[in-house]
Amino acid sequence: MIGRMLKNDLARNKIITATLFLFIMMAALLVSSAVGMITELAGAMNQFFQAGEAPHFVQMHAGDLNQQQVDDFTAGNPLVEKQQTVEMINIDNSLLYFGNSDESEKNSVMEVSFVTQNQDFDFLLDQGNQPVNIEPGAVGIPILYRQRFDLETGDTLRIEKDAFTMELVIAEFIRDVQMNPSVVSSKRIVINEADWQQLKASGIGQQEYLVEFLLHDAAQEGEFQQQYLQEDLPQKGPAVTFTLIRMVNALTDGLVAMVMIMVSLLLIVIALICLRFTMLATLEEDYREIGVMKAIGIHPKDIRRLYLTKYRFMAFTASACGYLASLWIHPLLTNNISTYMGSFRQTALHRLIPLAGVMVVAAIVIFFCRRVLKKFTNITAVEALRLGRSPDLGNSSRIMPLRKNRLMDTNVYLGLRDIAGRFRLFGVLGIVLILCSFILIVPINFLSTVKSPTFVNYMGAGRSDLRIDLRQTDNIQERYQEMQATLRQDQDIETHAVFVTSQYNYLNNEGETEKVTVETGDFSQFPLTYLQGQAPEREGEIALSYLNAREMEKQVGDTLALTVDEDEQTLTVTGIYQDVTNGGKTAKAMLPHDPLEVQWYVVNLDMKPGVDLSTKMEEYSQVFYPAKVVGMDDYVQQTFGETITQLQKITLLTVLVAVVISMLMTALFFKMLLTKDAANMAIMRMLGFSIAQIRRQYMTRALVMVAIGILLGTLAAATLGQQFISLLGSFSGASEIQFIVNPVIAYILCPLLLTAAVLGTTWVSSRTIHEKSSLILGAE
Repeated sequence: MIGRMLKNDLARNKIITATLFLFIMMAALLVSSAVGMITELAGAMNQFFQAGEAPHFVQMHAGDLNQQQVDDFTAGNPLVEKQQTVEMINIDNSLLYFGNSDESEKNSVMEVSFVTQNQDFDFLLDQGNQPVNIEPGAVGIPILYRQRFDLETGDTLRIEKDAFTMELVIAEFIRDVQMNPSVVSSKRIVINEADWQQLKASGIGQQEYLVEFLLHDAAQEGEFQQQYLQEDLPQKGPAVTFTLIRMVNALTDGLVAMVMIMVSLLLIVIALICLRFTMLATLEEDYREIGVMKAIGIHPKDIRRLYLTKYRFMAFTASACGYLASLWIHPLLTNNISTYMGSFRQTALHRLIPLAGVMVVAAIVIFFCRRVLKKFTNITAVEALRLGRSPDLGNSSRIMPLRKNRLMDTNVYLGLRDIAGRFRLFGVLGIVLILCSFILIVPINFLSTVKSPTFVNYMGAGRSDLRIDLRQTDNIQERYQEMQATLRQDQDIETHAVFVTSQYNYLNNEGETEKVTVETGDFSQFPLTYLQGQAPEREGEIALSYLNAREMEKQVGDTLALTVDEDEQTLTVTGIYQDVTNGGKTAKAMLPHDPLEVQWYVVNLDMKPGVDLSTKMEEYSQVFYPAKVVGMDDYVQQTFGETITQLQKITLLTVLVAVVISMLMTALFFKMLLTKDAANMAIMRMLGFSIAQIRRQYMTRALVMVAIGILLGTLAAATLGQQFISLLGSFSGASEIQFIVNPVIAYILCPLLLTAAVLGTTWVSSRTIHEKSSLILGAE
């Protein structure tokens, strides 16, 4: 009998059943997709790191290198399993031409190095995650360039300088465990040994080294780093650890996955609220039937079991469909992971993890249904047959009496009075619209923040028109002095500042010597926004990046002992700032520096109004070669381009989800409301109110609730949403991200979109006013 009644109920309430099914399926789909994405990221990264045999410690070094020193250190260190030194040839981007383009990569922020395949570990991989083997005349280039320039195998890479030309055919698009993501500005291009020797003999590039170590235990990277830095070994460049390599590889997709989890959790809450409304709407329609079943002696437990059977069937079926749908969209969400790390070979266990998440959703739905069904335990047969609806309409007759209305349209006033009188009921719709507004606005604000030119502040740099980077090259000091002289004479420059980066030794809390990367210069120009304190203004002061301050356990006012010119100096911490570059571990101070130990120079420039930036970039690229000249807008776009692309996808998805949810929720709410208000609507029609006037009352209710939802949702996005994004950013060095809001999109287009969705749905739903009120009038 239950099966037959279930079949009849599903056929009778097709719209409600389909809506409820869709909500449960959507919740299951998003949970399964988010869990599946995290599982894929973790598995693919582990698989990728194993295939590439990622190094546990890498010391970059520019300048002469004594390999015997490194060999002696390695032989006497029991932590080391393998060691290799990778020699690279750094080629300026202005000499590189991809495909058939006649334009070089002179404006690229990437630092390109040509290498051969490694022999022991840190392998450069092909698309099958196998160590790539490059033939003479061929080249393997990073996947990033394929994505950026739409390249294919068979296209060419050309290197040109004066009389030297080398044209190589692209044979592979490589994966590089160290330098895969776009947030890593260094990129390795692999060529054959013979071509590499020819390129080296040409003298057009600068040599640099990667001193790499594979340890017996990756957990000992910190201990090993201390041992390495305390020795007189090659250290003219930043050091990279296994932990940092993992972090930068997971940054983009991990960020997207965390945003998806946030949206998934909010949608589960919304789905449960919508489930409650769906059930209440169904039970309102079945109120008389419930009374009949009680009158003929059917036990309340059997009545609840009838409804619970329906929702159990729906919960498991919808959850299963959500899981199957997640398998279909899984490749779309994990396409970036597959592209940059390779397809993950999933086991049965990896497929069961998302399924377990889906089963949790189904269990939550069933538990929630039990709670809602208890509402009808105390229904009496007489009450149900007499009223035909639940008696909890509320009483708003004493709130906002109609006789006191003097200025407002009567129907608008009645709509407002109903909200005030049944605020608890309308509050549930308001909560859903607040959540929808939150889901809609947070990803949009985050995307506009990352795309903004001022996002450069989170990269430890001030906002400027142009940026010139001069890395370690032959005669770097002479080149720097010439660049300074030229810039001082340039009348097109409004202001410029030079920042010099070097490494210094300091004593940590355990009294051990470590190195810290410190930038020196005049920090009153192109200033940063500090989380705490301010920039160093005189000698004896230092500012730390957020991750450095956290690791060193330093606060503003604390002291830090640095070794400067072989003398120990005690510096006072004046400020803490955010930086996502160099692993998020940098510092700023006014210190003397040894020109022989400088890692790089950075010049920030603001040009006078009317000066063409592209022309200046072209001029400086030629005059200051091999320095890298970029516009700050391009710098952010190229560095975070991959992240921006992924965020655009997830933002589009969240906008669609928020609009669909708001429409479905509004439809369910007003369907239930119109069913409960059928008798009141019939009375109003007998008093002379037209259908259009009654409809205006419901449109007023919808407009007020969506306005409240947008207002509170926007406030929540600016506070809780910003805190959530800051929490994600804290793992990479940006612990207090301030949304850079596009007011047209966030405060005009988003509210209009949500308002149109809610009002349009209310208008369509209110078309049943005539039908529902006529049934009551006919019964009377």
